[in-house]
Amino acid sequence: MARVCQVTGKKPITGHKVSFSNKKAKRRFLPNLQTKRFFLVEEDRWVTLKVSADAIRTINKNGLFSVVKELRAKGVNI
Repeated sequence: MARVCQVTGKKPITGHKVSFSNKKAKRRFLPNLQTKRFFLVEEDRWVTLKVSADAIRTINKNGLFSVVKELRAKGVNI
């Protein structure tokens, strides 16, 4: 499960690299992933997640505990 965001599920997509002469070559667009440690106050422990920058904003907005609760409901082991 490399290069997959644990919160949003973002993963690499494919597309074309287009040159000035409009020649197209295959390439991959990788998500902006960060390995980040969060402190889960309710359980008094640190949690390490591989998340995208978009997921960090989601955690800041909704709170870490609610995001972890949703992940556990999906069956993710955290």
